[in-house]
Amino acid sequence: MTEPENTSPETATPTTGDLPPDRLAISPRSPFFDADKLGRGIGIRFKGVVRHNVEEYCVSESWVRVQAGRTFDRKGNPLTIKLTGAVEAWYEDLGEDAPVLKL
Repeated sequence: MTEPENTSPETATPTTGDLPPDRLAISPRSPFFDADKLGRGIGIRFKGVVRHNVEEYCVSESWVRVQAGRTFDRKGNPLTIKLTGAVEAWYEDLGEDAPVLKL
């Protein structure tokens, strides 16, 4: 029988369940909406700054959508703008040492 390898948190590879999805939206009308994953809390770092106003993000395409002020469209949905740059995402419920999804 072989002994299990001792891996430190720095060398351990994160499992798929530890990383958030590549793309996620907070709007229930979006095909990228997932209430279970949003319930865990998603942290977003955009261009090195932690953002709390992100409506949707995509790590692989390097963009986030944020609300454009307090303006709404004629159906009552907030108007959003797409900003491009480096995006990092992590689950906030995993604490300070959470694995980060980034390019």
